[in-house]
Amino acid sequence: MSSPQHDALPTRSRQVAACLAEAGVPGQVRELAESTRTAAEAAAALNCDVGAIANSLVFLSDDEPVLVLTSGRHKVDTDALAAHWGRGRLRRASAEQVREATGQAIGGVAPVGHPRQLPTVVDEALTDHPQIWAAAGTPRTVFPTTASELLRLTNGTLLAVTS
Repeated sequence: MSSPQHDALPTRSRQVAACLAEAGVPGQVRELAESTRTAAEAAAALNCDVGAIANSLVFLSDDEPVLVLTSGRHKVDTDALAAHWGRGRLRRASAEQVREATGQAIGGVAPVGHPRQLPTVVDEALTDHPQIWAAAGTPRTVFPTTASELLRLTNGTLLAVTS
């Protein structure tokens, strides 16, 4: 179902909102005046702890794109994560590879709304927050969610992303 607020969103964010609605997610996509491209910018715009920001990072593992949803307070230890996840070496995807895998640009990658579902890890540190915020397809759109909801939406695996 469409609403005036939904129709005013950028195309990529409307796709994310549709995925969320189809999955029964109650949180609505919001477009903010401020940039949410980085976790620090998002936390400032939303007046929340940087740890409550779910960064969507795309890596390549054995030439396959994978998604890591990490707390804004963490840097991913790729060696440790690959070992815990049982995957080959993880390396950061280029901006072109991110767009190809997700249909979205770096700084606005959502956990959903991609051409195909990506193997996904959800940082266990996100469970420390009753509400977290994730990008919704552009650097100025976000939606509220929870770690358990992200696990369900992405069919993800809950793991520590730091050593």
